[in-house]
Amino acid sequence: MKNLIGGKKLDASNGEVIDVINPATLEFIDTVPNSTIEDVDLAVSVAKTAQKEWAKTSVYERGEILLEFARLVERNKDDLAILLCNETGKPIKEARAEISNLKLFVSSYVEKARHDYGRVIPAGSELGQESTIQFTVQEPLGVVGCIIPFNFPSDLFGQKVPSALVMGNAVIVKPSTYNPLTLHRYCELLQEAGIPDGVINCVSGDGPVAGAQLAKNKDVNLVSVTGSTKVGAEVMANAAANITHVMLELGGNDAFIVDKDADLDLVIDELVWGRLYNTGQVCCASKRFLIHEDIKKDFLNKAIARIATLKVGMPLNEDTDIGCLINENAAIKVGEQVQQTIDAGARLLVGGRRNKAFFEPTILDNVTRDMDVMKDMEIFGPVIPICTFSNIEEAIDIANQSSYGLCGCIFTSDMKKAFKVASSLEVGGAVINGASFFRSQEMPFGGWKHSGIGNEGVSTTLEEMSRTKTVVLKNILN
Repeated sequence: MKNLIGGKKLDASNGEVIDVINPATLEFIDTVPNSTIEDVDLAVSVAKTAQKEWAKTSVYERGEILLEFARLVERNKDDLAILLCNETGKPIKEARAEISNLKLFVSSYVEKARHDYGRVIPAGSELGQESTIQFTVQEPLGVVGCIIPFNFPSDLFGQKVPSALVMGNAVIVKPSTYNPLTLHRYCELLQEAGIPDGVINCVSGDGPVAGAQLAKNKDVNLVSVTGSTKVGAEVMANAAANITHVMLELGGNDAFIVDKDADLDLVIDELVWGRLYNTGQVCCASKRFLIHEDIKKDFLNKAIARIATLKVGMPLNEDTDIGCLINENAAIKVGEQVQQTIDAGARLLVGGRRNKAFFEPTILDNVTRDMDVMKDMEIFGPVIPICTFSNIEEAIDIANQSSYGLCGCIFTSDMKKAFKVASSLEVGGAVINGASFFRSQEMPFGGWKHSGIGNEGVSTTLEEMSRTKTVVLKNILN
């Protein structure tokens, strides 16, 4: 595939390409351009010009084009799911679910934009303004750069791109180098649906070059990033020189707290969902398991029995529950983190073995609160470290000792205790009797501390993707 810039499909200006490899089979799939700084600047330049006309298009017309895009995705959903499965290594049933989510994102953002009525400050609301009326409108930002990671490319495209477009912005998509093909295809479908040349652009390439230049270019008005905290800090630093707005959804090390009165069958169901989905490659996955000491034995017995029923296999197989990681290097890193935790005193109960990019679901027992894994070592893989606590105050203290603050959860039958924990956790999202891996399309999703800045979701994103203008009708009632 090639870059999409100004409606044209272009190679990188230096001719360099990136091979896209199926992580499960190691088979070559395709190439994408390894874009240069000049390629990024060209995309920004054409986007800036095209956005001026796009902003004049009515919200209704923009919405109709986006709804046609959603219909095209639905028409091509089987091929898109296979492509996403092959380039990412996630099970085909998870790939299908992710592709199917796109129509929900598009329709929700379109409807939200069509009913964004602004606010009116009536005459006489303050002394001296008895004859003046003020009202607000949302105006486009201009050019929006969307840096999208490998783990949920379709879902995060659905959050970032339709919202930016429906508000009248031009967009430059920068996909992950590991699995960029589905997003390149989405941008082509947006053009097919009727998005004008230059309003949607897709530029692939290495993050330190292409991603960094998006943040540095003075004509980019917003950079929306989902990625690691390290990447977010770099983007923020690059954007600072031009006072460019940033939305950052970053890393997490979410606590999964299970008190002694919890429903353990529910807990195990949510553990499988909240830790092993997408082979554990989820920013808001539960990654630190805090179990009350009185129920640890029962918890472990149930967890081990359930994990034994899960099938690790080739992603395209219909009965596969857990696929592979995004590449072998990612699996190697998970193995190193597991070994580091064992060296610190943890005990391996289940799993721990790697086969190329595949890594078995793993349970580590005897983890203590002072180990790195219970603080800031985020394991992006199917690993379940178990740490016990004796009272709920201790659990809250362990949960809050991390520099991350994305999400967290508490399992208990005592609702007063549940709300106490939810209000005490230093996180952007607190889930009661469910895993921290919860992200409805409507909710304002974002982290505290080193987990990010800003909130993403239908209820909040359109305001982030626009700027507020107040129109003053001074003394209009005189």
